[in-house]
Amino acid sequence: MKTLATPALIAAALLGTAACAPVVQGGPPMDLPPGLAETAQIGTVYMSSDWLQVEDDFSGTFVEEVDEEMQMCAYGTYPLDLRLHVEDVRRAGRVEVALNGDGVHTIRAVAELVDPRRDNLIVGRYPLVVEVPAGGRVAGVFGDRQMIASEAFGRALCDAAFARNPRRPGPHNATSD
Repeated sequence: MKTLATPALIAAALLGTAACAPVVQGGPPMDLPPGLAETAQIGTVYMSSDWLQVEDDFSGTFVEEVDEEMQMCAYGTYPLDLRLHVEDVRRAGRVEVALNGDGVHTIRAVAELVDPRRDNLIVGRYPLVVEVPAGGRVAGVFGDRQMIASEAFGRALCDAAFARNPRRPGPHNATSD
């Protein structure tokens, strides 16, 4: 009986925790109101996902990279939270890139900007499919594919929501454009 109780307790704890996590509600795309796009600042970033074929640290990498991009393009004072739901991640295979010299990483996700001051009212929704080149043989084989794709997603969200590129392209930036 003891062995059945432990899995049951773990399952109950996981279900209880999942019920508390913010969830992307979905719906049609919705641009931020222009005044809010100019004054917004991103507070907390939440992530949920479908079952993904990714490394164990994907969630941490994705949230960290997207948050870093958001801090550079949403630099106002009005706090919004960001909910991300990742639907699919496809990374170029290292062998494929080594042989062909090219490949593409893709992330499909929905980003919702919510106003925590107004009971988490959704003020912006952006379903995005982001593709970024693997970066050639060296970057494709040795680079951090998750970081490259996640940073590109963050940049695409900055452009879609705030009409800003958070960084100039260059060696300090994992994405090429």
